[in-house]
Formats: sequence, C-alpha cells, structure tokens
Amino acid sequence: MIKSGLPISGMEIKADRPEPIISDIDVVLFNRRMDPQVAIDALVDDYYVLVNDFYSSGILVLNELKKYLKNNTIDKSYREQHDSRSAFRELSHKLLLEIRKNKIAVKKAPEIGWLKTLYPDLNDFLLPFPQVQGLNSSWQWYQKGIAIPVLQRKIHPWFGTYFPTRFEHLELFDNWLKDYKGDKKSAIDIGTGSGVLSFQLLKHGFEKVYGTDSNPNAIIGVKEDLIVNNLQSKMELFHGDLFANCKIKTELIVFNPPWIPAFHAIDGIDKAIYYEPDIFTRFFAEAKNHLKENGRIVLLFSNLAQITKVGELHPIEAELSVNNQFKKESFVQKKVAPASKNSRRDQHWRSSERVELWVFKSEK
Repeated sequence: MIKSGLPISGMEIKADRPEPIISDIDVVLFNRRMDPQVAIDALVDDYYVLVNDFYSSGILVLNELKKYLKNNTIDKSYREQHDSRSAFRELSHKLLLEIRKNKIAVKKAPEIGWLKTLYPDLNDFLLPFPQVQGLNSSWQWYQKGIAIPVLQRKIHPWFGTYFPTRFEHLELFDNWLKDYKGDKKSAIDIGTGSGVLSFQLLKHGFEKVYGTDSNPNAIIGVKEDLIVNNLQSKMELFHGDLFANCKIKTELIVFNPPWIPAFHAIDGIDKAIYYEPDIFTRFFAEAKNHLKENGRIVLLFSNLAQITKVGELHPIEAELSVNNQFKKESFVQKKVAPASKNSRRDQHWRSSERVELWVFKSEK
C-alpha cells in the first residue's frame, strides 16, 4: 500500500498493490539449465522457487505446472477442475521474481512502469511470478488504452481497475441518455470503476457527476483521467462502499453492479465481477436518501447468472418483489454479440444473453 498523492474529497487514499515479500525466506533457485520438474517438486513440497536467469524460465515452469496438475486431475467434473485451478494458483504464487530498483532482476524481462509507481518505497523485494504477469498485462493496457465507442476516445485503466471489454450495456445507456428529458444538474455514479458511465453523463450534458468506488485504484485512475482531459471541475470522487460518504441528493443515480453472484470471499477487482447477497437491498435502501423528488435510478445489468445457472433468481426482480419504495418506469434489453472465434472458453450461452437497462422512480 502506498499513498496516491491525490486528494479525494478532502482525504488521501492509498493504492492497492500486490503484496511484496520483504522478509528473508528460504528459496530454491531455478534456471533454464535445470529440469522444470525440480521446480515443480519444490513447489509441491511447499518451498519457494526463485527464477534467477531469464524471464522465460518462469513461464516454462508455469506451463509445466499446468501440465502436471492436468495429468493429476482424474475427475474432469466442474468441481475437480475448480480445485485444479485453485491448486495452480496456490503453487504458482510460490514461484518468485526479484524486483531490484523498480526492475525485474532477470534477463529479457518486460519493463513495467507500475513497479516504480506502486513501489517507490522499496529497492529490493520479491513478487510471485503470476502477479508480475498481471502487472505487465495491466501496464500494456494502460499504455495502449482501451477504445470506448460511446465516448469516441480511449480510457487508460489504472492497475487493478475493472474496465469494459463489451459495450452493449454502454450503448443501451447512451441511447437512454439521448432521450432523457429530466434535469441535468447532477448525477451519482455508484461503483464508477474506470469512469465510463460518468464520462457518458458528462458527454450528455450533466453539469456535475459524483463518482464512488470501494476500489482505491479506480478512484486514482479516474482522477488521473479527469486531469488529463481537464474535467476536474465536473466530477467529485468518493472512496467507499456504494454511496460511500457522499451526502448529495441528485436527480439521477446510475449503478452498473456486478452481474454474477459471489459464492466465495471476494476482494480487489473481483468485487467488480461478483456481487454479495445483500448488495441490492443495501443499494435501494441508501438510494432513497440520495434521490430528489421525481428523480430516477438507472441500473445496468444482465441475465448472465440465470442463463449460466449460477443464480436462480434475478436479484433486481427479487428486490422489487419485497421493496415498494420504487416503481419500475421502463425496462430495455439488448442482445449481446457472439463470443470471439478466438476465445478458448465455451460460451455457447452468449446466444441467450441479454444486457438490461432498468429505470426506477421513487414512490411517493
């Protein structure tokens, strides 16, 4: 954890980062002249393994580890596959790289700018190889940027921040905003993430947007985007769960919650993907205190959980059945595009998936 140096609503927040190993630990050294099975045996025996020659040596070990676990998975059931993935995560995080003066201390390693940004206080430490890979991937996305069609520009997502890779729900929201006739003095974007919904609101003429997020890295990233695009005066950010410490009453509240129910403890970026059981109940209870008379709530969601059988009840419908504080004003669905032919995942369900836009008004 480091200080971000960015004031957010009168406070300074700290960025999340992969936890560095700074204590002295015993390691087994590995290089490309050795049999990868030596490293795998050490990992299975609960030893740490330190790659000390080439970056590609670590990739070799990880590939061999996947083969080892696959060959030792007898039952191909979903549960067994899940356990195998969990085992891979546990073992692979004992494969380490040394970071020295903000650089990976092996040959032919990628340059990762996050190392300097996230670890200015450390000169020499260790990180698990998969976390270095994650930092590298994130750095590439950050530098390259993600083109967002509804914004007609790129965003540059900060490390550990969720960003959209599909845009149907953003198109739904953009079309709704084009037809929106209400006041545009202010809006609240709950769980702003990489800020796309907030930037859509600003594009469509809202004078002020208040964005919240429980992920400090999302707040830091959006703040950076605001500065780059000279929009600091148009948006105020709040770090915290749901409405955080925002006391504003507004005419529009926007929320794009996670689409899949969580069946395990979640933290970090997983909070942008999986929702906790009480999130919708808490959201509607708090929204009542932040909505002006005749104000609206817009929820962007999907039937993903229902068609993949990971959730029986639609959580918004379930909440409406017991909550009489809000009235559904409109509901729109949009079919999603087929999965890429290059995708390795079985996504046959995509033909049945629909993204959803729900609009609610407060009941008097």
